[in-house]
Amino acid sequence: MKHYRNYRGILASTLLGSVGLTAHAQSNVTLYGIVDAGILYTSKSVNPATGQNAGHQLSLVTGGLTPSLFGLKGTEDLGGGMKAIFTLESGIDTTNGGLTDSNGNLFGRQAWVGIAGNFGTVKAGVQLSPFVLSLIATDPRSASYFGSGVPIYTGSVFVTGAFNSNSISYVSPTIAGLQGSALLALGGVAGNFQAGRQYSASLNYTYGPLLISAAMYSGNAGGTASTTPIPSTVAFSGRTIGGSYQFDRIIVKAVFVNYKIAGSFDNRVYGGGLSYQVTPDTNIDTGVWYTSDGNDTNNHSILAATGVIYSLSKATLLYGQFGYVDNHGKMNTGVSTNGALFGASGSTFGTAVGIRHLF
Repeated sequence: MKHYRNYRGILASTLLGSVGLTAHAQSNVTLYGIVDAGILYTSKSVNPATGQNAGHQLSLVTGGLTPSLFGLKGTEDLGGGMKAIFTLESGIDTTNGGLTDSNGNLFGRQAWVGIAGNFGTVKAGVQLSPFVLSLIATDPRSASYFGSGVPIYTGSVFVTGAFNSNSISYVSPTIAGLQGSALLALGGVAGNFQAGRQYSASLNYTYGPLLISAAMYSGNAGGTASTTPIPSTVAFSGRTIGGSYQFDRIIVKAVFVNYKIAGSFDNRVYGGGLSYQVTPDTNIDTGVWYTSDGNDTNNHSILAATGVIYSLSKATLLYGQFGYVDNHGKMNTGVSTNGALFGASGSTFGTAVGIRHLF
């Protein structure tokens, strides 16, 4: 009997290995990634224990412009215009080699599988919400991790809505310039459907150089995703509408966002700016964001930033960014997602210079 069990184990391993090899041979799998490291300076910093100004700082940060990450993505042609797709993506901290810019798990940024065809795209797993994708598309500085809507978002609700666990989504095909998407994230707690439940939807309209995007988000606390190292089920509701228009080498963007947490803040964010492709190798962008707490308008801030990107090649670029934030009342808007997520009261100046490589 012992030998028979060993034979069954060997046979099962062989069969499973054959299935894996066959699937791999039929799939198109791509390894991709971003490595970004920068030097950050801010004239003020926040003492985490007291919330008071701890003085200026100079530090090496990961993701000064965009997050550092690596991932695998693949497709398989299923015939009839259909294909199977998947993505596994992990955040990297270039300062220490650890995990960051995700929910703290190995593939905490994205881990989903789906099917795409003429009917649209269906995905299941950890993925970005339509709300976050709308914000990325309409951010005046293309969702830079320094001086943009990203530190405002992350400082308000951490990564909730950015990396949605237990989620199922659908994206429609584009019809007459309109494309809709919807996402439902299940909390994963037996007997309590509301714990950790999140849903989001968006509607985009594209007409030549014009894009208009509107989206909403609603999420509850709790659920199995609440145990991740970085809070990803903060209870909040979000609404946004924004747009962009391209004039030759200039892209103009404007956006309104509302982040509301019951019993806490009701932040309304108004943003606008532009990007100018000066030469094929050089891009300059600038943006301004005004945030006001609807529950108490004494709490408000203004964030302004500009940046220059110089491409050394198609894969490697150098960047320099400069930002200014002025906080009033209890508002604590920071200038950078990494290294200066929360800001001190009053005026703070910051700058980040670095290098980014794509592979």
